[in-house]
Amino acid sequence: MVSEQVSYAYEKDPAAIYRQSFSIVRAEADLSALPSALHPVAIRLIHACGMIDVPQDLVWSGDLADAARSAFARSAPVFCDVEMVAHGLIRSRLPIGSNVVCSLNDPRVPDIAQRLGTTRSAAAIDLWADQLEGAVVAIGNAPTALFHLLENIAAGGPKPGLILGFPVGFVGAAESKEALIANPFDIPFLTIRGRRGGSAMAAAAVNGLAAGLPEEA
Repeated sequence: MVSEQVSYAYEKDPAAIYRQSFSIVRAEADLSALPSALHPVAIRLIHACGMIDVPQDLVWSGDLADAARSAFARSAPVFCDVEMVAHGLIRSRLPIGSNVVCSLNDPRVPDIAQRLGTTRSAAAIDLWADQLEGAVVAIGNAPTALFHLLENIAAGGPKPGLILGFPVGFVGAAESKEALIANPFDIPFLTIRGRRGGSAMAAAAVNGLAAGLPEEA
């Protein structure tokens, strides 16, 4: 059997792909309800999931962009609930000294999860306490992690500088994000209502706040 050589016509240049992608998002998505400071974030979120209706479900606190600038100016750490979020961050665009932390695979986590009767993702948050004050938190997978974070804060625990809450799924995801929206702790946040979310979106939110868009670099 003789195999035929197949060649497709498609864009191969990474920079051009990004430019065209973000240009298409700008042309097709309605960003008019968002403050201009959040446009890069919304565009990256849409790019991460392919859904141009994302902006209509976004909810944020009024000072989110300022809170992000302040946190990154201090080289605040970025805490992630899962490795997929951590690996989605553009490390070269984070400030020098801004560490990315995911504690999910810490050997202490299974015992904490068993003691608390919860998921490993939620239990891992208990290991953040000594660095959490003023930090950036990006949750892209586990509703239990977002709920437990809010419970710890309510109990007098340290308050992060901002929370990017994008847990995904059918059990607790929408509810955990509503709890974030209703949080009484005066913590700046960004989230998307409903079931959708995910690690790619959580990482995109961090990248949008820390790095903007390539043409703006």
